[in-house]
Amino acid sequence: MARRADRLEALAAEIIAKGGPEPIIIACDLGKPEGADEIVARLAAAGVEVEYLVNNAGYGLFGRAAEIDRADQLGIIDLNIRALTDLSLRFADSVTRLRGGILNVASIAGFMPGPGMAVYYASKAYVLSLSEALHQELGKKGVRVTAICPGPVPTEFQLRASIEPGIDSAILNVSPAEVARQGYQGLMNNKRLVLPGVGVKIVPFLLRFFPRGFVLAAVGGFQQRQR
Repeated sequence: MARRADRLEALAAEIIAKGGPEPIIIACDLGKPEGADEIVARLAAAGVEVEYLVNNAGYGLFGRAAEIDRADQLGIIDLNIRALTDLSLRFADSVTRLRGGILNVASIAGFMPGPGMAVYYASKAYVLSLSEALHQELGKKGVRVTAICPGPVPTEFQLRASIEPGIDSAILNVSPAEVARQGYQGLMNNKRLVLPGVGVKIVPFLLRFFPRGFVLAAVGGFQQRQR
């Protein structure tokens, strides 16, 4: 499921060429409230139940919150928070019945406040918190719920967010394929949290030793240098 049908079709063709089953392609915009309705309707029409759910859709915007477009920032909340929550709750019954799992893509940004990308950082803090709570609640029913928290990953995210890759990208960078592999393995092993890459693993550990105010100032200063 994604917005770009051409890319979905190309991926489906690749899967089929490698001997996999023909995927169901659903091109929709999850940033719109009716996006989840469309997914549910299409899956029901195909007689398909969801066993594993991966919530990967999301975006961020770089800049001071009071200075960048308000509608675009509310769109971050619609996609990163509302859509993810909607799909997680809609498919909770089938995932539970089939003893499957939910993999939510959070971010290392979810561990700290993010002046310079305030709404994005806050949205990922929500994803992290929700995922950990669902891990506890649904785990009692045999369901795996994992939050994966990568650092900068070389994708179109940076272009959409208007970010130039900096030193953090060089230090914390992990390839998309490796992030996907570690996320899958973490979900299968019922890990509550996956931190892909050595650099990313160090960040939450180091944050324990610094006051919140210091972290806030440090992130703000770093983001200022990115401008």
